Amino acid sequence: MTTQSEPGHGRPDPSLSAIMSERRQLINLAYRLLGSVAEAEDVVQETYTRWYAMSRQQQEAIESPGGWLTTVASRICLDLLGSARARRERYVGEWIPEPLPDRTEWINGRSAGTTADPADRVTLDESVTMAFLVVLESMTPAERVAFILHEVFRYSFAEVAEIVGRTPAACRQLASSARRRIRAAQAPAAPAARQAGLVRDFKQAWEAKDIDALVGLLDPGATMIADGGGLVSAVLRPIEGGEQIARYMLDIAGRAPNLTILERTVNGQPGLVAQHNGVTVTVAAFDVAGDRIKHIWAVRNPDKLRPWTVGPQH
Repeated sequence: MTTQSEPGHGRPDPSLSAIMSERRQLINLAYRLLGSVAEAEDVVQETYTRWYAMSRQQQEAIESPGGWLTTVASRICLDLLGSARARRERYVGEWIPEPLPDRTEWINGRSAGTTADPADRVTLDESVTMAFLVVLESMTPAERVAFILHEVFRYSFAEVAEIVGRTPAACRQLASSARRRIRAAQAPAAPAARQAGLVRDFKQAWEAKDIDALVGLLDPGATMIADGGGLVSAVLRPIEGGEQIARYMLDIAGRAPNLTILERTVNGQPGLVAQHNGVTVTVAAFDVAGDRIKHIWAVRNPDKLRPWTVGPQH
């Protein structure tokens, strides 16, 4: 199997640096498959544990260490996606993928408190927008793995088949089905400047408690979903309708008068971060269709906000 970054350039004696150079791609793959930085890091750690559990002779017999690592990580993710469905059914309220800061704002939230290594950062592109990740959540595990490996990481269907344990033709069908889901769910993206302007206007209207301005910025059929994970207060079901969302936002503003609202990049797109006494309590991602906000995803679960715990205050 080939990868975009073949470690060791085909040499049979992979050095530590060559093996570890695959870490960034593995983190990128696992985050897109699982929607969680913490779970992605666990997957990559388990993948390396399995590599180093082999003898040197076994390692040297592997023609493409990068391909081996990707295969193992993908299969671990496939297993996790299967069990995730049961976990999500027990989850309190709505489950939203873990939001990612822009790399200039990234602070690694692991308990060790160490500064994030550049290899830990997830590359931000259209395949990590919140809207995209939410559609991925609606796919079967096999669809999701086949689609991400083929469409995002450019693996051939023969290579995907080897990873997911199906025929190349079946993998082609899985990816095709996944593509249809993406097309059906996603409106054409608004220009970045337009998105940023709408999110900024939303912030200002929210701070001013201007319900008419909020309603005007929201699509009449807009949806807002919040994720508190049962750990903090959050609405347990989606809020439907622009006016209902506007009223809910004003209710929050009234109950939490000391919130500081900051414009931030969330999963590569304009978003908002709410801080209380310097601590991030909500990260909001937006989906814009035309000149209106169509979806808002508000992540409040503190376990998902660790990378946002400390950040620049500009």
